[in-house]
Amino acid sequence: METQRHKMQMDLLIETLYPWLETRDNGYIGGNMFIYYSSDQLKNQDFKGPDFFAVLDVPKTERKSWVVWEEGKAPDIVIELLSESTAKQDKTTKKLVYQNQMRVPEYFWYDPFNPQDWQGFRLVGGSYQALELDSSDRYLSEKLNLALVRWQGDYQGVDTMWLRWITLDSQLLPTKTELVQQAQSQARQAQSQARQAQSQARQAQSQAQQAQAEARQAQVESRQAQNQVNKLAAKLRDMGINPDAI
Repeated sequence: METQRHKMQMDLLIETLYPWLETRDNGYIGGNMFIYYSSDQLKNQDFKGPDFFAVLDVPKTERKSWVVWEEGKAPDIVIELLSESTAKQDKTTKKLVYQNQMRVPEYFWYDPFNPQDWQGFRLVGGSYQALELDSSDRYLSEKLNLALVRWQGDYQGVDTMWLRWITLDSQLLPTKTELVQQAQSQARQAQSQARQAQSQARQAQSQAQQAQAEARQAQVESRQAQNQVNKLAAKLRDMGINPDAI
């Protein structure tokens, strides 16, 4: 039986990929679901139940299981979560089934309790070739145009090293909780910007009012100065002096 950590890790991989899937016209994501792959089309003979798998270019419909000969293709990517009881089989028997019988293009395994036990493979010429981590410590998935990265953080109350999807430009695909937090943060930012805009508007209005007051004061002072000039000119004329000649 799987541990709580295994179940949470599977949920994390699926949950964060659903919004990505919604942007596509087709595709399917599954986990802990039977995949039937027998060339003889026998459901009671050959089947596997990977912890995570994704299939591109198939209808977005509900399935009880994945039947390769009915769907017309096997998964494009499979991820197995290792445990003490399954690690040997995941690295040998299952790996060979995914390689030789299902022909899954990309295969990864990860141990939720030992994050260093992490490996990716790509099908090249009929055989799995081990992938190398890139400079950002990620395994790239050519099929999904995404990457897998180890991430230290809290998911559903458990703070540990998790396996997560990340875009090629290093943006984590968010969980539901992170999406809510992002929306709340954006709402608070929008409210702050609105308050700042209102404050700037009031400040501009105050400055405009002050400018109008200063303009009125200048007009008053201008009229007062003109009155003084007129009085002085009248006085000069009374004295027989032409003001314009001064």
